[in-house]
Amino acid sequence: MIIDLLSNAHLYTSQGPLFKKAFEYLAQTDFSKVEKGKYELDGDKLFAIVNEYDTISPDNEQMESHKKYIDIQYIVTGAERIGHDFLKGQTSSKAYDAEKDFMLWSEKPSFFSVLQQGMFAVFYPHDLHMPNIFIEKPSFVKKVVVKVSVDF
Repeated sequence: MIIDLLSNAHLYTSQGPLFKKAFEYLAQTDFSKVEKGKYELDGDKLFAIVNEYDTISPDNEQMESHKKYIDIQYIVTGAERIGHDFLKGQTSSKAYDAEKDFMLWSEKPSFFSVLQQGMFAVFYPHDLHMPNIFIEKPSFVKKVVVKVSVDF
């Protein structure tokens, strides 16, 4: 996983052309004018999901992971905590759904990070993550999740 400021995204474009395109999209888009929804950037290899929500308690949440896509989660407005762990032999609590590219893990995160406006996190398939968690109390967040195909 990677956690950094969008202003440092140039340090990660060597991850491949889809990463370069994803970071250019994040840097060049005025998300105050972008509605919630899914936006194709390069077919099913690269797309963005723009979402708005109130952060939640971690009490009933589980960590998630993906197999087909790498997440680049960028905070447009607000701040949230994200729980983390590394995939290291845990047993999933919800079997992998290939259509949704999603599985759940019941173990609690080993550590948390706070993502604030202008920051992003990259989660690879071996990175378990629990996003959308409030810091002190529920608050509004606008976030863009860019899905990068692992087969780029």
